[in-house]
Amino acid sequence: MTHKPAFDLASGWRGARGEAALSDVSRTIQLPKGTWRRFAAFLGPGYMVAVGYMDPGNWATSLAGGSTFGYTLLVVALVSNLMAIVLQALAARLAVASGRDLAQACRDAFPAWVSVPLWALAEIAIIATDIAEVIGTAIGLNLLFGVPLEIGVVITALDVFLILWLQKKGFRWLEAFVITLLGVIAASFAIQIALADPDWGAVIKGFAPTVEIVKNPEMLYLALGILGATVMPHNLYLHSAIVQTRAWGDSLPEKREALRYATIDSTVALMFALLINASILILAAAAFHGPGQPQVAELGDAHRMLGPLLGATVAPMLFAVALLACGLNSTVTATLAGQAVMEGFLRMRLAPWARRLITRGIAILPAAGVTILYGSAGTGELLILTQVVLSLQLSFAVVPLVMFTADRAKMGALVAPRWLVVLATAIAVVIVGLNLKLLVDFFGGV
Repeated sequence: MTHKPAFDLASGWRGARGEAALSDVSRTIQLPKGTWRRFAAFLGPGYMVAVGYMDPGNWATSLAGGSTFGYTLLVVALVSNLMAIVLQALAARLAVASGRDLAQACRDAFPAWVSVPLWALAEIAIIATDIAEVIGTAIGLNLLFGVPLEIGVVITALDVFLILWLQKKGFRWLEAFVITLLGVIAASFAIQIALADPDWGAVIKGFAPTVEIVKNPEMLYLALGILGATVMPHNLYLHSAIVQTRAWGDSLPEKREALRYATIDSTVALMFALLINASILILAAAAFHGPGQPQVAELGDAHRMLGPLLGATVAPMLFAVALLACGLNSTVTATLAGQAVMEGFLRMRLAPWARRLITRGIAILPAAGVTILYGSAGTGELLILTQVVLSLQLSFAVVPLVMFTADRAKMGALVAPRWLVVLATAIAVVIVGLNLKLLVDFFGGV
């Protein structure tokens, strides 16, 4: 039974709040008594969101950035991750304060001539995300088991049944599946980094900012790809929806507690994601950057070259295992994000299996077409392009999120404090400014 909160901040919204997105799992996780047990019950959504910060598209941009510019772009990964922490905290705040996810908030706050284009842009972002994740999973299957890419793309449709089976057992099972695969990814990269033996002095220096990133168009392009792969628009929609799987109460103290625990959950999870993202770039810089080394953006090339360069046959296998785990995790969470966006913006209510087949089909069709036309040769460039597309779409999710959480009429007592609004506004300005710079460079032929 879907829990319907008694409160409604109707005075701040154009439309009335409808049924929660992902209604089959909304408010299904009960909160036990006791501080630590309640805190533990809130752990999970942050790690599902963190999956999107280490997806196969991120691998492609980090591999290209590390192999081309060494450790220089590590600062971009760091800054992007800090931006993500702030924005995901705002997504959780929106959900707890208003009872709406970001898609529902856009629908209820804006007229149709604004909300419909925002829905279309959100769908484009999810398609770009899914293309990267479907292709990444297919490449992982190809590298590990020799499955042709075209067949691998189709096999990714099976995640629909995986989600259905896990959610039937309970949403916590789905979270446990995702967290387990995250552990596999972390262990794989820990071993590969040890084998690569990077220059740790250069690694530390790479976290220092440099103006060269903005001045060099190629470096800026890859930096925006990393930004798009790190701060992903679909994660803002997803987080604001799955936070509501917890059955917190309607009183202000209960909502403050929910917001505090949800923020801790996402912050810790995203710091873990930073470790993975930095590991990918460090591995690429240590293994592939240097005189005579070509830029490596193709996942298959990286897999093939790791063994000879690191002197260990286990390195390519670990790379492929981590890639497959990333792809499986990311397709699961992107499917849920697609469902949340469809339901939140359009109020479409379909059977769970039909909803998931539609969202997965939207991704598989273009991914299969690209794979058939270009094979593995163009997948690296395509993956980087999808991340830049995500970066360009990001403004259309971030700006409404900042607007909503700064509005006391919409948020009530849980409105974002002034310092957080200023920080989030600065992040939004930076994102919009960098994207405008990218467009000027691209169309100006720089």
